[in-house]
Amino acid sequence: MSVLIAPSILSADFGRLAEDVARAEAAGADWIHVDVMDGHFVPNITIGPAVTSAVRKATSLPVDVHLMIEDPERYIQDFVDAGAHRVTVHQETCPHLHRTLQQIREAGALNGVALNPSTPVESIFDVAGDLDLLLVMTVNPGFGGQAYIPAMTDKIARARQLLIRRGATEAALQVDGGIDAGRVPEVVAAGANVLVAGSAVFRHPAGVEEAIRALKASGASVDS
Repeated sequence: MSVLIAPSILSADFGRLAEDVARAEAAGADWIHVDVMDGHFVPNITIGPAVTSAVRKATSLPVDVHLMIEDPERYIQDFVDAGAHRVTVHQETCPHLHRTLQQIREAGALNGVALNPSTPVESIFDVAGDLDLLLVMTVNPGFGGQAYIPAMTDKIARARQLLIRRGATEAALQVDGGIDAGRVPEVVAAGANVLVAGSAVFRHPAGVEEAIRALKASGASVDS
């Protein structure tokens, strides 16, 4: 199973965003992850379609947008138009989740569903077969730099088994929160194959290049 690295711009220097994104791409990143927060669903406010568009212009990599917002249906097309290749919404904010997943594909992007740490994997049983991506949050969403919640390792394994049972064997299983090189073997062994890392990339003391190299090496040690 190939392991992909998706640096989150939440931890980038927004005064030098294009440079940070370009540096991550040159270092071997596979996707660029964009965290969108509204101050309602999560206790923080971040960015919108305009910054997503700026990221799209700064990289040739897929732009992976994670909507941590209420009423995401209202903004899906805006983010796809801004350059999102993938749009992930939260199960907790979508009363008509199947419809929302269809809307993302109709807008021209791949779809994804995110689960907060306290949300059971089984809550998306009936839509799992329609997923391009399942995101298991390994911290409570809202802020970067948090510590990984150890109980999420078992949840990652259950998420992978659910995708297999529902026939979504090609769906990506993404993890986000507290992911660094030391944590990578654990989450990859559990079944994750897309790793979001913010602070561990953009605030690594040895620099972005060394950070991504270390993440990839840790993933490859399990993959092999």
